[in-house]
Amino acid sequence: MDSRPEIARAAAEAAARQSYGKLVAWLAARTRDVAAAEDALADAFAAALERWPKSGVPDKPEAWLLAVARRRRVDVVRRRLTREAARDHLQLIAEETEARMTDEDLPDERLRLMFACAHPAIEPGVRAPLILQAVLGFDAATIASAFLVPPATMGQRLVRAKTRIRETGIPFRVPEQAELGERLDAVLAAIYATFAEGWLDPAGTETRRRNLATEGIWLGRLVASLLPDEPEALGLLSLMLFAEARRAARRDASGDYVPLADQDHALWDHALVEEAEALLRRAASLGAIGRYQLEAAVQSAHAARRLSGRTDWEAVRELYDALLAVAASPVVAINRAVAIAEVEGAVAGLAALYVLGDDKRLDDYQPYWAARAGLLARLGQVPQATEAYDRAIGLERDPAVRRFLQGKQAALRH
Repeated sequence: MDSRPEIARAAAEAAARQSYGKLVAWLAARTRDVAAAEDALADAFAAALERWPKSGVPDKPEAWLLAVARRRRVDVVRRRLTREAARDHLQLIAEETEARMTDEDLPDERLRLMFACAHPAIEPGVRAPLILQAVLGFDAATIASAFLVPPATMGQRLVRAKTRIRETGIPFRVPEQAELGERLDAVLAAIYATFAEGWLDPAGTETRRRNLATEGIWLGRLVASLLPDEPEALGLLSLMLFAEARRAARRDASGDYVPLADQDHALWDHALVEEAEALLRRAASLGAIGRYQLEAAVQSAHAARRLSGRTDWEAVRELYDALLAVAASPVVAINRAVAIAEVEGAVAGLAALYVLGDDKRLDDYQPYWAARAGLLARLGQVPQATEAYDRAIGLERDPAVRRFLQGKQAALRH
């Protein structure tokens, strides 16, 4: 054991990052009470922060946390339950608590927890947020921000969903093939949302996001390994790996934003690109095309620049046409308009953007205004482009991207 306070605190924080979902899944799978599992684990982490600086970091932090969490759970049951049947249940838990357990003994039941959160009895709109909280420990405010919902509203939805899991006895298991469909979509959407949160922190410096891109990829690998014949699971993992492969090229030595078209492909992680290509080929061979495969195919077309020296914009445009038919959204439509501009010119691209003008969701969507500004600038419409850049700059939260947009706007004056 090491008893230095700073090392003890770092160990507790590391255990929280690495083990939170695994411990919640193990505890919740035995009672179907996600909220109680989270509460017990929160108490265990608090105990670790109090005790480890004094007594030292245990040799097996995960096992220590689990033992404390289980004792907390027994205490809660003892306070709440008094009937004879409850005493039997309490005795079972108590015996379980006394059993010895090491890190190696703890099964990983996170996939089962994810599918419980994506059960049809859970409201569709809260399934992905519930997975993010239960498996990765996101707080309600962070989830609310990602899903554009007031924090109080999101908190209430999450509480109701956990209550429903407990009261209806939703099973913690991977569903049979016939049941997968909708629930797999919810699981994959949550994993992608996890990755996207980390992707927004290119330098990995925001502790709030806890290197979520890496955790999203880990979850994607878990699902793909356990469901190797599900093409969309493979497609999502491929998509995330293509994106992650470019992380080192997204900022220059000064920390300034570098758009995809200007990135030095020598800085891409070519091993990740090759793995992504192999996953995409495997998914395509399974004969069922979906959203994530098409998005990964777009990334593959961009990645091909490392071999050919140019981007095949016609292929990119065709892929966005297909994606718009499968998963119509303003985001897809904006990217399609940019591809059209590369193939047919700025006028055609701008026309495709203007078709979206009545969608009120775009009023506060930075990529729409950035794309519009860029195309207007190419057409020499300086006042309109300047106004669009103002909107994009005002909506952008990333300082590096904001500086990039400001530089583009300043160039209009010259």
